[in-house]
Amino acid sequence: MSSAAPRPAGHDDLWSVDEHLEDILATVRPLEPIELQLLDAQGCVLVEDVTVPVSLPPFDNSSMDGYAVRVADVAGASEEFPAVLDVVGDVAAGQGADLLHVGPGQAARIMTGAPLPSGAETVVPVEWTDGGLGEGPVTGMRARSLAPEGAEGHVHVYRSAEARAHVRAQGSDVRAGDRALDAGTVLGPPQIALLAAIGRGTVRVRPRPRVVVMSTGSELVQPDESLGTGQIYDSNSFALTAAARDAGAIAYRVGAVADDAETLRSTIEDQLVRADLMVTTGGVSVGAYDVVKEALTSVGDEDEPGSGVDFRKLAMQPGKPQGFGTIGPDHTPLLALPGNPVSSYVSFELFVRPAIRALMGLDDLHRPRTRATLRADKALSSPKGRRQFLRGAYADGTVAPVGGAGSHLVAALAQADALIVVPEDVESVEPGTEVEVVLLG
Repeated sequence: MSSAAPRPAGHDDLWSVDEHLEDILATVRPLEPIELQLLDAQGCVLVEDVTVPVSLPPFDNSSMDGYAVRVADVAGASEEFPAVLDVVGDVAAGQGADLLHVGPGQAARIMTGAPLPSGAETVVPVEWTDGGLGEGPVTGMRARSLAPEGAEGHVHVYRSAEARAHVRAQGSDVRAGDRALDAGTVLGPPQIALLAAIGRGTVRVRPRPRVVVMSTGSELVQPDESLGTGQIYDSNSFALTAAARDAGAIAYRVGAVADDAETLRSTIEDQLVRADLMVTTGGVSVGAYDVVKEALTSVGDEDEPGSGVDFRKLAMQPGKPQGFGTIGPDHTPLLALPGNPVSSYVSFELFVRPAIRALMGLDDLHRPRTRATLRADKALSSPKGRRQFLRGAYADGTVAPVGGAGSHLVAALAQADALIVVPEDVESVEPGTEVEVVLLG
């Protein structure tokens, strides 16, 4: 039994790109939320709003190394007529603000991030003072371990300061009760920093999906090994594993599987334990050695009702042969992509990437699209009735084709940062024509 959506009555054998994608997204469901430690949650999607339990900063603190003083005591201070204040001690970061009190005519040496002591109204940067040395303006403080006497004696202040100058007010970043992050937020480094800053050690998220990528073909050889007659290096599994990681997944690459249906079926079954989504490449066409169809067409039909993989032809170029369905006891989605490098990569961008992002629980599933003016030496041709995706280089509102239309041209793919979309009803696109572009970068 196949997971494919019912086809309209009288429909021809070709599926449209949109029909195939709709079938995939109707099957794929977001992963169940789990509680994760902050660093394990990087790249995951929040499933709940996060409210701030404590204000940031949680207390008034200094943004400079200097002296905490009263405004009136430094009013009118200058290098010619400095204010001379008694230093009553140090206030360091991590120290309680109630250990010192700054009274009239007094100052407390204060460090960046330290709480403002009671009685103090402003902070004078150390560069505006003599640092307690009596030798004119200084550029910094001496380390307390080297000069403990700096926390006592007198300090000359050479400039006045307004109230609350160089003071970070309590709650000036966020206040207790504010919403820190919305459900649906993808957790990157800044979001994880905020969660840590408000005291959250764990967070409830949808986990990053585990994607297993497997290429097929007896001709495929691992990079760094010697090529034999008729052999080529396996690039598809590397490209698609990297693409899955780029999409947000935890991706596992499986070495190329030979053209043997039983071996392939066994390998897939072994990999199901660590897969939320499986991707194969190669073996989906009509050749005598296209074993993916042979291995998967009936997988699960008897043991797992409702599962199985449906192989179909799409009205697109490249990427006409495709397979999709679910396999195994957990009905794990499987996308079977063509084996030609460009076909497999284009298919990934159009179908696998949205599936990964749907598993993550994201609303924005697709690459951004824009309109651009075609830069080309001659008209681009496209087969009638097929939606063509040509590799392109996009810049400043224009796009130029990169390489030819061959689905084996890996070097050209490496130079492309966009796909030029030619609709099914268009057979020729003249230079200067506005075209739709899928941005890959």
